[in-house]
Amino acid sequence: MLTPYLPYPDSSGGQIRTLNLLKHLCKNNEITLVSLIKNEKENENIKHLLKYCKKVMTFPRSATPWTIKNILRTGFSGDPFLIVRNSAPGVKEGVKKELETGNYDLIHAETFYVMPSLPKTTIPTILVDQTIEYLVYQHYVNETAPWFIRPLLQIDVEKLKHSERFYWRQASQVIAVSVADKNEMNKLEPNLSVEIVPNGVNLDLFKKKTDWDSKDQTILFVSNFKWLQNIEAAHVLIKKVFPLVQKSLPKSKLLILGQHITDDIKQSAIGRKNVTVTEIAEDDVDSLVKAYHDSSVFASTIKGPGGTRLKNLAAMASQLPIVSTKVGVEGLKVKDNIHVLIGNTPEKIAKLIIKIIKEPKLAEKLALATRNHVEENFDWRKIAVSLDSIYQKLGKK
Repeated sequence: MLTPYLPYPDSSGGQIRTLNLLKHLCKNNEITLVSLIKNEKENENIKHLLKYCKKVMTFPRSATPWTIKNILRTGFSGDPFLIVRNSAPGVKEGVKKELETGNYDLIHAETFYVMPSLPKTTIPTILVDQTIEYLVYQHYVNETAPWFIRPLLQIDVEKLKHSERFYWRQASQVIAVSVADKNEMNKLEPNLSVEIVPNGVNLDLFKKKTDWDSKDQTILFVSNFKWLQNIEAAHVLIKKVFPLVQKSLPKSKLLILGQHITDDIKQSAIGRKNVTVTEIAEDDVDSLVKAYHDSSVFASTIKGPGGTRLKNLAAMASQLPIVSTKVGVEGLKVKDNIHVLIGNTPEKIAKLIIKIIKEPKLAEKLALATRNHVEENFDWRKIAVSLDSIYQKLGKK
């Protein structure tokens, strides 16, 4: 299994996905994990992964993506920036040498941008794309990027789209995390074989809410703010949605919680009454569990496309009611007014948040429905069985 990150601690969506799958896949499979790291200190976490992996190999890439070398390599090559920043010296040679031992039946590549690190091989390869990256960056170019650099960024988006399609075709089997992503892949590549293995949630981790009479009136948004969509969503919530909620519920509070919170998010909260921005460590699970349990409503103001949102699954597991944009719950098989309340404008989202806080019985109904929903459809144990069946079908032996 080749990943662009070490999946411990499990702070980002990709890390959460990989670590939870490893925990269950190791029961029927012998796994060698090959991961890219940003600094040597990350190797201290290998011991946690050896519980599930027979062997862990790491290769350092640049600590920060924005190096002169990476920018120049992107400018003078056909590769998009995402592939360039996730390349590491020696990884291809290391993987080639490892495969030559003859002990491997299958290669699992997590994200298309690690595919260039694989040598030529006859071993079947599964490619899992957690999101369709070119759509994410296209949204950024269209909605957020400064106008004067949009033409330059658009070139990279086109390279990204070309590379994604190219590496999908190279894989023996492509896996998407949602029906929407599968449909997008098949729109671009009609003959592509795409299976769906969704994201999931650790149901044993989260503490279930049992009281929805919101005396504290706390609106929660949790994210890893390395990702463009999450930054955009936080700004929408702070600047557009929450002020409307406050007009009706002056005692309400907004909590933005997560890792790698950007300076512009922190700045946007300064001087705004009852807005708290709290950065937590990557391994601070207790703060996450407490926030989900203690809040009144989870607000997912995501506008950008791609993947499925693990933050929503965590809210569902916690029996915390959700108000979301339509794209924010894409791929989660939820129904409006049954599992969540959906609004696509700041005004509608604010109105629905107020409704949930003012109507505890509605909050309880939604919360219990979503907990049942994740138990049936998004338990990591069941998802791992689905992925393992694909392993067994494609494996060399």
